[in-house]
Amino acid sequence: MNATPLRQLPSPLAEAGSTQAVKAQQRLREWILAGQLPAGSRITEQALVERLGMSRTPIRAALLRLGQEGLLLALPHGGYAVRTFSEREVADAIELRGTLEGLAARLAAERGVSPNLLHSAGACLDHIDLLLQPASLNDQAFSDYVRQNAVFHQLLVEMADSTVLAREIERACSWPFASPSGFVGVQANQAGVRDTLVVAQHQHRQVLQAIAQREGARAEALMREHARIARQHLSLALQNPQPVSTPGVQLIRQKG
Repeated sequence: MNATPLRQLPSPLAEAGSTQAVKAQQRLREWILAGQLPAGSRITEQALVERLGMSRTPIRAALLRLGQEGLLLALPHGGYAVRTFSEREVADAIELRGTLEGLAARLAAERGVSPNLLHSAGACLDHIDLLLQPASLNDQAFSDYVRQNAVFHQLLVEMADSTVLAREIERACSWPFASPSGFVGVQANQAGVRDTLVVAQHQHRQVLQAIAQREGARAEALMREHARIARQHLSLALQNPQPVSTPGVQLIRQKG
């Protein structure tokens, strides 16, 4: 298949179809990560018009946005194709997200954070502590962990008080597998997974402490190290791929 990377386009295009475009974008992303639109498959506007029951305008905007995110490639003669990714590309995306979140942690420490925001982050971590108390995690506990982990990382972005940085972190996290919870969907009973989450939680606590104590360099270093947890989850996911519990893993090209 001959496919060329989609050119980078201004972010306002993501809003071209307003609410309908967002709905189309979310639905397409879900289909791709769930494998309902397989890697390499061709996607056309007309097919999506019929499948989604929308006009071309929001669908075109959604396709452009997913191209920006890296999920789709523009084909030379029209239409798009679902991308595949090398393990290195995924690792680089995780590293980029860690670098940006590290900057967010440093800015938060240097600029100072309101007591209310620090309290909210602490309460979130208290909830995660409770989830990690059992010796093993069931599916419900895992789902709760994913939600609370996402909340903590979002609070970290808010602490930095930077719209520019928030936008860039959102962009980095939109890459498949690069979000903070991108690989916590590995099997709950898989050996070593809970231990990895306990380490991640300890790092959460250390980062929050560094921010509260205005230790910018320490907060940044801890947050960058924290992103490496996702690298470990990546390795686990590739060792035992489970498309249902690890959405998008089927898009990663295996070595050899």
